Amino acid sequence: MAEYTDAREFECDGAADDMPKLSDGDDDVDNDEGQWLEEEEEDSPPVNVTCLFCDRLLTSVPAALQHCADEHGVNLVDVIRRHNLDDYGYIKMINFIRSTKCAASLLTGLTDAPLPWESEDFLRPVLQDDPLLQTDPEELCEDSSLWTGPSSGAESHDALQRRAQAAEDRARSSEEALTRAMDDLHKLKLLAQGLVLNAGTGKAGNLGSVAELREDEDEAYFGSYGHYGIHEEMLKDKVRTESYRDFMYRNPDAFRDKVVLDVGCGTGILSMFAARAGAKQVIAVDQSEIIYQAMDIVRSNQLEDKITLIKGRIEDIKLPVETVDIIISEWMGYFLLFESMLDSVLYARDRYLADGGSVYPDLCNISLAAVRDAQKHQEHIAFWDDVYGFNMGCMKKAVVPEAVVEVVSDDTLISEPAVIQTFDCNRVCLSDLEFASEFSLKITTTTECTAIVGYFDIFFEKGCGNKVMFSTGPQVTKTHWKQTVFLLEKPVSVRAGEELRGKIIVRKNKKDPRSLWVTFDLGDRKQTYSLQ
Repeated sequence: MAEYTDAREFECDGAADDMPKLSDGDDDVDNDEGQWLEEEEEDSPPVNVTCLFCDRLLTSVPAALQHCADEHGVNLVDVIRRHNLDDYGYIKMINFIRSTKCAASLLTGLTDAPLPWESEDFLRPVLQDDPLLQTDPEELCEDSSLWTGPSSGAESHDALQRRAQAAEDRARSSEEALTRAMDDLHKLKLLAQGLVLNAGTGKAGNLGSVAELREDEDEAYFGSYGHYGIHEEMLKDKVRTESYRDFMYRNPDAFRDKVVLDVGCGTGILSMFAARAGAKQVIAVDQSEIIYQAMDIVRSNQLEDKITLIKGRIEDIKLPVETVDIIISEWMGYFLLFESMLDSVLYARDRYLADGGSVYPDLCNISLAAVRDAQKHQEHIAFWDDVYGFNMGCMKKAVVPEAVVEVVSDDTLISEPAVIQTFDCNRVCLSDLEFASEFSLKITTTTECTAIVGYFDIFFEKGCGNKVMFSTGPQVTKTHWKQTVFLLEKPVSVRAGEELRGKIIVRKNKKDPRSLWVTFDLGDRKQTYSLQ
């Protein structure tokens, strides 16, 4: 019988790319300024422009275009004119050529439509600070001297104005993108506040599912995963990342020559593990903007021939294959089910998994334990009874229902843990993710119970000669999931050897299916907590 392993043998390194620098242009440029710009350009060193079709480095954009025409038989100005490319079309064409490394003959034989670079994915630069992307296509078409040879005369007043306006537009666009990114977390906060304020209003409505959410309704969730910090935190979580790595590297027979789907790929770390474990093809899907960094990461590790990255929700896109042999995903949220990403994995399973295929991790469970932490209870709950001499006890009605995600010290545990629910990801149905379960916690210390803590365990078992598991409980190495603490408004007296019995009900928030309502019924008291 295979043994579980929980090894920590390899380190995972990550590096953040530098942000590109932006240059602003002035709105008004007179002839004197034009002369100054010309003199500055003459004194500045030549730029290095990589040819679109070979590795040759040219000293200027005109020289690069002339090289493409002379050596590769492609006149880019003719391509721009023939297909009436605007700024975006030109940018996508340049990035398409660089990313696909297509032959020059492809451009000369194109029909009018559809163009192969119409996807918005080609708006992302392949080369950092690519001089060809900083060139105005309209200017190329108007001034043939820019591509037939080095310019010998001063640029026109109109050309300088266009350059300045283009620079200003680029700066404005980048600032707007940054603003949108910073607003994403704010949107999450507003959404949570709205849900709390509207709770208990009695409005009717059907239980929503993640698959039924519109893209704009899910924008805040995916936007939060577009920020680098959250991915750095997950990659540095060795318990999480090394468990996935060990499962794949120690079970190469399970991945050899298989087609693998990575749902919610993030930086692509699981996809790269799968590729190196022997997968024939890996399809990585993510809706957040991090997918563009994943593309760069995959290319940097020479795995682009095995890994295909697709931007979009798995519910909205169509994969380039009919079926896959394996689905991998790191879908777990706080208290396992927060964020409801398992919904998307189950959708992918039912839509794409071949007969006999497997979802990994395949087994998971949720456990509870009783906690005594008088200091924490005083800080968060009893505090409101006397605030600088004033009774603010009414605040408990707002504070207690908020579940707390934090690291729990194992010396505060006063009961043995109890598993309240187990899921087999190859069999579980969407409706099973809402459940009610009786539980019994065997008390180990005579004291007062101030909270109940919840956590989960993850297993890689099916078809594995070397099984791997990890836990997010307070008794083991902490993870970025920490634990979920449900503070009791009033502590419960318990005695060693007795059992604290109760019932837990877990259901999705009807207004936001990515968040949870968790209700504890301890017989003489009942409390519902929000996890959002």
